[in-house]
Amino acid sequence: MALFNIFKSDKGEKAPEQPQEQAQEQTVNEINEAAPEAQPAAEAEPEKKKGFFGRFFSREKKETLDRGLEKTKQGFFDKIAHVVAGKSTIDDDMLDELEEVFISSDVGVDTTLKIIDRIQKRVSRDKYVGTGELNDMLCEEIADMLADNNNADLDDFVVATDKRPYVIMVVGVNGVGKTTTIGKLAYNFKKAGNKVVLGAADTYRAAADEQIEIWGERVGVPVIKHKMGTDPASVAFDAVSSAKAQNADVVIIDTAGRLHNNKGLMNELTKIKKVMQKVLPDAPNEVLLILDGSTGQNAFEQAKQFVAATEVNALAITKLDGTAKGGVVIGISDQFNIPVKYIGLGEGIEDLQIFRKEEYVKSLFGK
Repeated sequence: MALFNIFKSDKGEKAPEQPQEQAQEQTVNEINEAAPEAQPAAEAEPEKKKGFFGRFFSREKKETLDRGLEKTKQGFFDKIAHVVAGKSTIDDDMLDELEEVFISSDVGVDTTLKIIDRIQKRVSRDKYVGTGELNDMLCEEIADMLADNNNADLDDFVVATDKRPYVIMVVGVNGVGKTTTIGKLAYNFKKAGNKVVLGAADTYRAAADEQIEIWGERVGVPVIKHKMGTDPASVAFDAVSSAKAQNADVVIIDTAGRLHNNKGLMNELTKIKKVMQKVLPDAPNEVLLILDGSTGQNAFEQAKQFVAATEVNALAITKLDGTAKGGVVIGISDQFNIPVKYIGLGEGIEDLQIFRKEEYVKSLFGK
């Protein structure tokens, strides 16, 4: 059976500007038609341990990261190399040029100014710093600015034993790769040995629950859904109740791809959270905001509105392989002090990675 043209929704699409009720995504037939064959997660062999560091970030993951950030590196690292070319010291003129590079790479003005200020202080403190040290300095300062997601010393897609079922409520506008990310999360959590339940609480958009159900079938995880138009909070309640009854490890709740400027729909997220807390007082453990990395500054605005409307505590940045705007990861994490937890680096089901900030920054600088 075909695995999902739905992968394509994680590359190159922009969030629609029309109202939520009119927003459309791929039909179920389109998902089924052109998709490559894939094995269910249950048949996937666990990744073998490769030593302390190898098990956390294997060579294959490094290659996927480098490949996924290639366009950003061409528009970011290459520009920095051009600024440094022929110069031996870091002076004010060079810092002005670096500032332009960061802003043009969608890092954002405020975050760019922080980076430049940090570099100025280091140059002043260390007295003489040559251009050969600039990349290492930038790597250290940028990595330090990124909000810590505590992923550095963890295996991929693990769940704390004291937080089961671990409830992830996924939010974001249509077109950012939300449904695709949910499917990939389910696959990877299951591959890591977790029992997963999906909740199809996007009851407004036609075929939304069917798309989630297709993912559930392919990955081999149960999907809790109701009829279209049902109160989304009731679906979330049933999904969390079912996960608890099944002793599941992870439950992922899809929500409507609501526009970030629609206050009525945003308020509904609060209702969904309160209803889930009747089953699990700590739910949701994670409010995961999906953002399309290719939209640059628009992703900043979406993040701003969602953070104001609900308690977002984790980010997933998708479609980084199709854009030169990967610097948006740095700016959003810094400005909102919310950790980036996952990044989408391609269409493949394995191309969703746990975000490790040191590895990300090293890749940006060709290390």
